[in-house]
Amino acid sequence: MSEIILGIESSCDDTSAAVLQGEYLLSNVMASQEVHRKYGGVVPELASRAHQQNILPVVNQAIADAGISLSDIDAIAYTRGPGLLGSLLVGTSFAKGLAISLDKPMVDVNHLQGHILSHFIKQKGKEEPSPAFPFLALLVSGGHSQIVRVDDYLHFEVLGKTIDDAVGEAFDKCAKLLDLGYPGGPVVDRLAKLGDPSRFAFAKPQISGFDYSFSGVKTSLLYFLRDNIAQNENFIQENINDICASFQRTLIDVLMNKLVKAAKATGIKDIVIGGGVSANSELRQRFVEEGVKRGWRTFVPEFKFTTDNAAMIAIAGLYKFRAGLTCGLDASPVSRALDFSK
Repeated sequence: MSEIILGIESSCDDTSAAVLQGEYLLSNVMASQEVHRKYGGVVPELASRAHQQNILPVVNQAIADAGISLSDIDAIAYTRGPGLLGSLLVGTSFAKGLAISLDKPMVDVNHLQGHILSHFIKQKGKEEPSPAFPFLALLVSGGHSQIVRVDDYLHFEVLGKTIDDAVGEAFDKCAKLLDLGYPGGPVVDRLAKLGDPSRFAFAKPQISGFDYSFSGVKTSLLYFLRDNIAQNENFIQENINDICASFQRTLIDVLMNKLVKAAKATGIKDIVIGGGVSANSELRQRFVEEGVKRGWRTFVPEFKFTTDNAAMIAIAGLYKFRAGLTCGLDASPVSRALDFSK
């Protein structure tokens, strides 16, 4: 019988637990935190407190939904990092306590590898093809923008990354400047569908290699709004859809241009996207269209696997567990990006 893995995710403001049997998903439960909305962003202390409240009922629900008992678990996979340290500590501590009580091994998981490997999660009655090695991954989220070469389940090479801000931060900054609330990325995406993406032009940083930069794009938007509001105080309200469409198109152009460049340089034709920003409708459409144009096999995650979910932690943990890569009780969470080779 295939291994049963319990996954625990607590890197930011979503508490999640999932159960896999082999690659097949048995359950995936998530508790979001609405408390941050009124602050316009995640408050780390409030996030860690909410995780403490949510983690036990979320894990219990995941076990119940999977139709198993705790004793059936073969290993416990948890997010070691990167993320908010206080939030990571809650998940790490819970995983350690559960591992001790059940006498089960633990597997520490790199959150970013989880996003990439989510493309290998299987669901009964919904069989989908998986990417073949080697493949490229465009990893885009609020904290990370990377192009990664994946040679197998355990070997990753970062080909390019942001040298300053992540693309998700750029979306959030746009939403904040336009007073669209939090989280702002989905609102920008929704309004962009109603606008003209060619109406306004914003700066596109010229960075060598496969690296990204998004700080200049954010600054370009800031000055653009300042100058136009000085001439018309109702400028934002009168042009909100076109602003969102033009800014979003700029960000996606930057992302796709570097991805095309990396695909040409490596000759790799299987390409995936992952991370929270991969839920953006225009990015998903552009990605698939580019694949058709260039002969790629493209893989787009289901929306439930774009967020910080425990199913992706469980699948990454499964492959490490099969390779014998468990961790001890002395493993501590890491807030910054982990070495992709680990």
